[in-house]
Amino acid sequence: MSVTEPAAYPPIETYGVVGNLETCALVAPDGSIDWFPFPHLESPSIFAAILDAERGGRFRITPGDPFETDRRYVDTTNVIETTFHTTEGMATITDFLPPAGQVDHPKKVLYRKVACTNGTVDLEVELDPQFDYGRAETTIESVEDGILAAGGEERTLLESPIDLDTEDGRITGTLSLETGETEWFLLRCTGAENANTDPDAALDETIEYWTDWAHNCDPDNDCAFEGPWHDLVVRSELVLKLLTHAESGAIAAAPTTSLPEDIGGVRNWDYRFNWLRDAGFTVQALMNLGTADEATDYFDWFMGLCQATDPEASQPLYGLHGESDLEEWELEHFEGYRGSQPVRIGNEAVTQRQHDIYGELLLAVDEMRQHGRELADNEWTRIHDLVDYVREIWDEPDAGIWEVRGGNEHFVYSKVMCWVALDRGIVIATDGGHDAPLEAWRETRETIRTDILANGYDEDVGAFVQSYGTDALDATDCCCRSSDFCLSTTTASRGRSMRSRSG
Repeated sequence: MSVTEPAAYPPIETYGVVGNLETCALVAPDGSIDWFPFPHLESPSIFAAILDAERGGRFRITPGDPFETDRRYVDTTNVIETTFHTTEGMATITDFLPPAGQVDHPKKVLYRKVACTNGTVDLEVELDPQFDYGRAETTIESVEDGILAAGGEERTLLESPIDLDTEDGRITGTLSLETGETEWFLLRCTGAENANTDPDAALDETIEYWTDWAHNCDPDNDCAFEGPWHDLVVRSELVLKLLTHAESGAIAAAPTTSLPEDIGGVRNWDYRFNWLRDAGFTVQALMNLGTADEATDYFDWFMGLCQATDPEASQPLYGLHGESDLEEWELEHFEGYRGSQPVRIGNEAVTQRQHDIYGELLLAVDEMRQHGRELADNEWTRIHDLVDYVREIWDEPDAGIWEVRGGNEHFVYSKVMCWVALDRGIVIATDGGHDAPLEAWRETRETIRTDILANGYDEDVGAFVQSYGTDALDATDCCCRSSDFCLSTTTASRGRSMRSRSG
């Protein structure tokens, strides 16, 4: 892509992402790290220029002259290279964080390798930490090892190969490189100020970890994902792993908050949490990719949540450590991405009733069962309770998959997934020899099916609608576009064909 000067708000799709299985950083095409929550994905940010170009903070290394940019991930890894082409030369920045618990290098250090591969390149360096979403008072001082910045409970130490100046809270400098020269910038975060580091070894081992982990079968041979989309499947797999929290196994819906659905719009949500509705589809994807350990860790995590909570108290989303209190706040001092306000942290949807989550949970249980995961007695007891609870509430309105805030409705997708909960519960109980009131469950399953066909399908429109009493359609309608697609009681795969999105 061509870039003449750093953009205040680059297009969202041009960002690259790196991470350490605990948090992620977004790297803009001009070499600016514009988003970096720390120490965890759902923690307050150190850099948030993507949400406010002036007040959010960033860590930018970019040419002083006009340039063009090429970007790529190193092979099948989450290590990203940004290459600048100027009239005088070419330089590449390599960004990465060592994955937590996987390599013998500190996970709390953001590595930035700068290498000149041709000619001469002058690079401008800017560090502007704004702790706690820009709400904390930031102090900056020069120390023996670099520049120390602190705010709130966090601090950073920038280890730099050049002298840096401080003015108005921004740290700046200029790096000149010639062909063959390489320098490292290390941003040491809280807890890693004095950690031993070997940048070259950290890069090699991080690349080795991701390359070994990724699904890398030969697409020309026997591969479930052979064909023209193979590389995109692998890239999606790497992102899914990057959003997985190493400690708990929980998987975030996204690494960011408040990026707008429409530029200037108000539908800007915090997605740095785990939505239970992702369970079935995520487990299926991980199993199909051969990453059974990740699927099992994720399954065990959300099953633990279900066992610790009565069905009626189940939430549609949780924090990546199982937190249930995700109170929503607005950051009024941030202007938002390209003026898209409000900027939110936390998510009020945590308090909503979303009946579809039970069907997706049962899909996950069934998926794991088909891959040999046997249910313990206490796990079946909780699943039994979930199915019984669905029998009680399926005919009540809810907020639905789109988490509407204008009042509950009888959403067709929610009804369908209640049907799925009954259907999968029956199959799991039957195949596993578990005790269950099968006739009562079958009766409710058929009642739900009859109700959906009577009230959820519009003959004039020729499709299932979003909710009872309306002719509006939405993206979930494709999940139940015919009565035989997902409402038959014969084929488990039909239930698993349904798709949804987080949030």
